[in-house]
Amino acid sequence: MKLKTYKDFIVWQKAMDLTVEVYRLVKFLPREETYALSDQMRRASVSIPSNIAEGQGRGSTKDFINFLFIARGSQTELETQLQICIRLNYLSETQAETALNLCQEISKMLSTLILKLKS
Repeated sequence: MKLKTYKDFIVWQKAMDLTVEVYRLVKFLPREETYALSDQMRRASVSIPSNIAEGQGRGSTKDFINFLFIARGSQTELETQLQICIRLNYLSETQAETALNLCQEISKMLSTLILKLKS
């Protein structure tokens, strides 16, 4: 099957799942983090599938690769923010487990896709 749109990419689908999970998790953060950490986490999570979609929509392999690198940067940013939440005891490791596992999976998928597109 040939991929037709960004929606066909499993990595985009997983990134959408991660975004939903992050929106669920930030509800557990303290109220004082509403416009700080939780806002940053929501923006980073939204950036991942958005950059995959925008890059694929540009129609150029070079642009797509560039946007995949940006998505990977947002993924590592989000992973760091989740670790901060754990260290600050805003989230338990158990609460963050699904999101962290998705981060790792997405990271590997983005790296693989970048390598395939480069070759």
